[in-house]
Amino acid sequence: MEIDGDYDSVLISEDSLDGGVVDNVTLSGSRFVECAVTGVTFDGTSLRRCRISDMWFGETRFVAADIAESTFTDAWLSGCVLAGVQAFSTLLRRVTFRNCKLDSVNFRDATLTDVTFEDCVLRDPDFATSKLTRVRFPGCTLTAATFTKATCSSVDLRGATLGITAGYDALRGATIDSLQLMALAPLLAHHLGIEVKD
Repeated sequence: MEIDGDYDSVLISEDSLDGGVVDNVTLSGSRFVECAVTGVTFDGTSLRRCRISDMWFGETRFVAADIAESTFTDAWLSGCVLAGVQAFSTLLRRVTFRNCKLDSVNFRDATLTDVTFEDCVLRDPDFATSKLTRVRFPGCTLTAATFTKATCSSVDLRGATLGITAGYDALRGATIDSLQLMALAPLLAHHLGIEVKD
């Protein structure tokens, strides 16, 4: 695996790599088409400006990895862990995260279109200044999520446990259910400077 590599219909697995760890390797500018990754850990790996399409990730770990400015199209991530990942300015189109854990992932300035986070745990996700279009979060738990100056269009937050700490005004264009509204009401009132007294 190398910088500007071209990988087509390749299986990258724990068996194909020594110990299943890609440690501090630079793969910037590489192209992955119809590939599958399973049981692999990308530790400190740079995947910046990569083009990834029709790709499946299973039980894959991204630890302090850099996927910034990359393009993901028709990608599936199942049972994956992303921790301390730089994903700013990424372009995600038709991407599904299922049963994944995302911890401190930086999605600033990213563009997410037709992206689904399903049954995921998102801790400290940063969506500031990002553009979200037709993004869904069914069954997810969001903790300390930031949406400051994000742009939301047809974003569906129903069915998620919402822990949003910044960017309430950026939720214009999002859909929530009545129970979520009740939970968010005190925070929205505080954000708007509304004093509630009985």
